[in-house]
Amino acid sequence: MIVAPVRRAAAALALAATALTLASCATDATDNTPPPADTNALTGNLTIYAAASLRASFDEIATAFEAENPGVSIEPIVSDGSSTLLTQLSEGAPADIFASADAATMTRAVDAGLIAADGAVTFATNSPVIAVPSGNPAHVTTLDDVARADVTVVVCAVQVPCGAAAQTLLANQEVAARPASFEQNVTAVLTKVAAGEADAGLVYRTDVQGRDDVEGIVPEGAENVVNRYPIAALTASANPDAAAAFVAFVTGERARSILAAHGFGSP
Repeated sequence: MIVAPVRRAAAALALAATALTLASCATDATDNTPPPADTNALTGNLTIYAAASLRASFDEIATAFEAENPGVSIEPIVSDGSSTLLTQLSEGAPADIFASADAATMTRAVDAGLIAADGAVTFATNSPVIAVPSGNPAHVTTLDDVARADVTVVVCAVQVPCGAAAQTLLANQEVAARPASFEQNVTAVLTKVAAGEADAGLVYRTDVQGRDDVEGIVPEGAENVVNRYPIAALTASANPDAAAAFVAFVTGERARSILAAHGFGSP
């Protein structure tokens, strides 16, 4: 009988199999192959043009977006009156996103070919209030007081959404105010009121929230004058994927909680 050679051969095969198994385990344990790249990761810069009343909330939203998308860097947000921003964009200012304080300005952006016809989405609402300096030295309590001869009032220019809202509010309540000046954005109105250069100004409710240098008075009829804020990626955006992602982020839960904390209403 030839038993020993057969047993030796079987043992050799078993040892070889064990060696292969160990080698395989060792290879798996030391495999340093990097994981596949995330092809959906966003990169590049974004330039955002946003209405002046969005300045504080959008700074916070931009920070939150960058935290979720570390490959994207958002340039300092350009804030001004919506109509002023639209003029700049129409003249070729490079940008990726436009957020307006009213639908009418966004419609003009669509008509100018800056925004796709179905590209804008409403993400927030706002309404007017009377801003007065802290302590309310002129004792303004109603919209009628804004029309008093001894009260200096400032408003936004009618071409700007905050100005259009102010004019609508005054007309609805049949108040004939005589503004001392017409400012190009809501920030300028608030600055004059806070500095005591005006006894009152018509701004948005979000503008007076959290400030100690001005007070806000909700006038009768304000609930009927509601500005709806749309946002859209520009058709000429150099970073359309990131721009679309930012628009989606603004309409999402995280951004809406930020907007609500700044006093904006839901769309």
